[in-house]
Amino acid sequence: MFKDSLSFEHFRNRLAHAEALPQLVLLGILSGLASGLLILAFRLMIDLPLEAWLPGNHNENFEGLPAWVRFTLPVFGVILLLILFWNLLPATRKVGVVHVLERLSYHQGHLPAKNMLVQFFGAGIAILSGQSVGREGPAVHLGAACGSLVGQTLKLPNNSLRLLVGCGVAAAISASFNTPLAGVIFAMEVILMEYTVIGFTPVLVASVTAALLIKAAYGDEPAFSIPALQIQSLAELPYVFLLGLVTALMAAVFIRIMVQTQRSIKWPMTVRFLTAGILTGIVALFYPQVMGVGYDTVSMALEGNAELKLLIGLLIAKWLLTPFVLGLGIPGGLIGPTFYIGAVTGASFGVIIALITGESHSGIGFYAMLGMGAMMGAVLNAPLAALIALLELTGNPNIIFPGMLTIVVATTTVRYFFNQPSIFLTSLKAQGLDYRQEPLTQALSRLGVSSLMQTDFVRSGYFATADAALQVLGNRPEWMVLEDKKGTPTDILFPADLEYFIQAISQRDGFNPELRLDLTEVPAVRKDIAPLPINATLKEALDKMNHDRLDALYIVKLNRDIAGIITRDQIEHFYTQKLH
Repeated sequence: MFKDSLSFEHFRNRLAHAEALPQLVLLGILSGLASGLLILAFRLMIDLPLEAWLPGNHNENFEGLPAWVRFTLPVFGVILLLILFWNLLPATRKVGVVHVLERLSYHQGHLPAKNMLVQFFGAGIAILSGQSVGREGPAVHLGAACGSLVGQTLKLPNNSLRLLVGCGVAAAISASFNTPLAGVIFAMEVILMEYTVIGFTPVLVASVTAALLIKAAYGDEPAFSIPALQIQSLAELPYVFLLGLVTALMAAVFIRIMVQTQRSIKWPMTVRFLTAGILTGIVALFYPQVMGVGYDTVSMALEGNAELKLLIGLLIAKWLLTPFVLGLGIPGGLIGPTFYIGAVTGASFGVIIALITGESHSGIGFYAMLGMGAMMGAVLNAPLAALIALLELTGNPNIIFPGMLTIVVATTTVRYFFNQPSIFLTSLKAQGLDYRQEPLTQALSRLGVSSLMQTDFVRSGYFATADAALQVLGNRPEWMVLEDKKGTPTDILFPADLEYFIQAISQRDGFNPELRLDLTEVPAVRKDIAPLPINATLKEALDKMNHDRLDALYIVKLNRDIAGIITRDQIEHFYTQKLH
């Protein structure tokens, strides 16, 4: 048992270093499996009840419900949400991708289990009751929480906890869309916002693990079955470019509505939720296709089977309703709705171009595909993730070239012309928060304190005889840790200075082995210290030093024993080396 504990302690300590790829791959598999199982449970919780009671046993056939049911169902759903949220603290009600980014930026990736449960049941109720939201945003939160809780349970260093969140996110996207590569790119581009070899590999492993699990449960079919459409002529490139601009406008308004709703409407939760439910019910009377995830409508747009009047009506309804209800706090996602809005935008655009020019060109479904990718890329500010998702969802490699053009145009226009970053970062800033990703922050967050701390130290009380001090100094420690009567470390002493002081006293008065020394008064380099857990990152160590105005910390093991010493000079030296 001791040997096993010792082996795991070594495993845990290795994770604090930069070169811990084998350990991270194992954790990637574990977090991918945990996240995949949770997302599978989440999907089944939604799909099975809807298949059981919606007409035709189709899990998206809200259109088949009577008008009075379409109105009352969203209202009943928000009442259930109010019951769920009623006695929860405001911090526990926080869910979604924005919550994940906040916990990564301000809490070292520690995601609470309570919020995960609120997201699981809250999003389930929202989708089952036909709210105009998606399941992928909640899945991101659930996957991230799974990865984080794996790390918290195993008491892993915080630098690996951040990466496990990325593993969970990749697994969640992979399990939601059956798109393993898009899951990896989404995690790196939207959540972690960095690409490293050490980070990429475990995230990839986690995504593949979850994909295998979902394929075993749901099969290997792509999310949307459409013909292998492709651009018919380079003469259509101006239309592809124009679609990117149109989609950018749609994305910018979508972001603005959601963020302004969050900022401006400060009603009590009961009023906000009931408003969202009643408004959804009213819209569903005329356009029931806005209810739920809406992938059946996306497939309809991709197949090019809808009339322009219906497409325009669905577009306006979903485009205006979804950001408003999300801004009011309904615990659903927006990634699925961006696909919906993008597909309907593209399909409408294709029909209008055909009416104006009198030519069918590459087909309505072709433009619907481009609109899907462009809307996702523009709203999330994630062009590569959008392109890969588009490729995996459609299974059509011919979409890559025109998809790149449309996505780049839409994303660039929203980012620089409308001056809007991703909707997640915009929502975070609307709460007075920021997602801090400076180079120094990234570099210091990748390593744990145990990778840099000095373990060659000795402990001593405030008083010692000259003979005892010299015996201790004979081991040539890097630091001497001074402790008060209660055994609490208070400061550290540079041993060479103590040795020099004893030699000076001996040369002047002769060596007296029984000479009693007050180590707090010895002229020496001395630094006040405070404790820091061994699972902390170098960034946490520097933040604590700055907050407490200290230049050194002592690192505490899980059993509360001292593991080592870390100083400001060490951290600054490390970062200086990284710069060069």
